[in-house]
Amino acid sequence: MQKIFVLLELNDEEREAFKAAAGDNEIVFDNEKDKFMSNQEADFFEDADVIIGQPKPHILKSIPKLKWLQIRSSGADKYLKPGVLPEGVVLTSATGAYGQAVAEHTFAMMLGIMKLMPIYRDNQRASLWRDEGNALTPYGMDVLVIGTGDLGSSFAKYCKAFGAHTIGVRRDPSKAAEGIDEMHGLDEIGELIRKADVICSMIPYSEEMVKFFNYDRFMSMKKSAIFLNAGRGPIVDCDGLYKALEEGHLFGAGLDTLDPEPFPKEHPLWRQQRVFITPHTAGGDHIDLTVRRVNEIALNNLKAYLAGQPLKNVMNG
Repeated sequence: MQKIFVLLELNDEEREAFKAAAGDNEIVFDNEKDKFMSNQEADFFEDADVIIGQPKPHILKSIPKLKWLQIRSSGADKYLKPGVLPEGVVLTSATGAYGQAVAEHTFAMMLGIMKLMPIYRDNQRASLWRDEGNALTPYGMDVLVIGTGDLGSSFAKYCKAFGAHTIGVRRDPSKAAEGIDEMHGLDEIGELIRKADVICSMIPYSEEMVKFFNYDRFMSMKKSAIFLNAGRGPIVDCDGLYKALEEGHLFGAGLDTLDPEPFPKEHPLWRQQRVFITPHTAGGDHIDLTVRRVNEIALNNLKAYLAGQPLKNVMNG
């Protein structure tokens, strides 16, 4: 018999489905939301074989029986750091649950920038009736999506629906992605950035990509281009972005992820009129559909795990 801890926000139907999937194995539920990241310590999980949820990374090495960890996020950076997971523990993510939410948020941000909405919001607060000039439309634009997994592919589909031409970049350009009109490899990224009207980064974290988007790269973009980041914050050099914008380059920028987070109050990027910042809220559990999809992925993986079948979204193997 295995002991399975489930730390997810479950409705009654989902809870019963997890109980049924666990069969004769022991299953422990704790879906008090404030405990997901803050209150559980190693002794709470001391006899866990399986954890489904988001335990604090530093406690995992103290859980001797742990065999499998299913997290409820798509990014697994903090769990993949050396020494976090005990040897032999399988890590799976909730990749596939967040595409719609992140795509909608990023597309809304892009469209808002094109229609000057952040500027008009500032004007509204100042009771200022003023035409701010020409706006943009996605129709006919070249939208470059860097990172064409679930998030990037979902965003590209929205852009195509509005008449844009979508260009994808991924490590293996022979692998197609829904919503992408043409696919390229990373070796072509410099030239693609120079030509695109919109550059959207959905890049997952890696050391080699830290500050990939720096001042020089921003200055290589069209003066009229829009830059969006819904991937990882460290990919963008925020000082370099601010400098480029202050020099009149780029039509605007939308950032849902920054480095560091929370973003420092004193950073001048907050006050740059052509920047649209949201506090890493594109994903998460801000829409109910995402929560349900996370739980579905976890439930299906639990069934596969107990049946000895391959797991989906394995991050460390």
